[in-house]
Amino acid sequence: QVQLVESGGGLVQAGDSLRLSCAASGRTFIIDTMGWFRQAPGKEREFVAAIRWYGGNTYSGDSVKGRFTISRDNARNTVYLQMNSLKPEDTAVYQCAASRRLVSSEPDGYEYWGQGTQVTVSL
Repeated sequence: QVQLVESGGGLVQAGDSLRLSCAASGRTFIIDTMGWFRQAPGKEREFVAAIRWYGGNTYSGDSVKGRFTISRDNARNTVYLQMNSLKPEDTAVYQCAASRRLVSSEPDGYEYWGQGTQVTVSL
């Protein structure tokens, strides 16, 4: 199995930057794709970004393109989400996820999930 632990969330002001980390452990060699999702209170889970574990191809959701960047460090088994120009509407619980297959935006395609980290953006 694969275990995922997110970190880096917090309270920031609009326009600030924040970097989230997701550390993977266990059978990480089975991972094909890592993704970030977010969910705000009363809203559906939303795809943020994804990256191929081997190869590094990236995919981003429309609402974060140009502001958020996903990257990985295979040696550290860690995926990052660099978030710039944060807006109040980015406030949500951010979760990372891992899949044994090539997937991108569909949460059902991910088998492993972290517990999430809260990001709050104030005006």
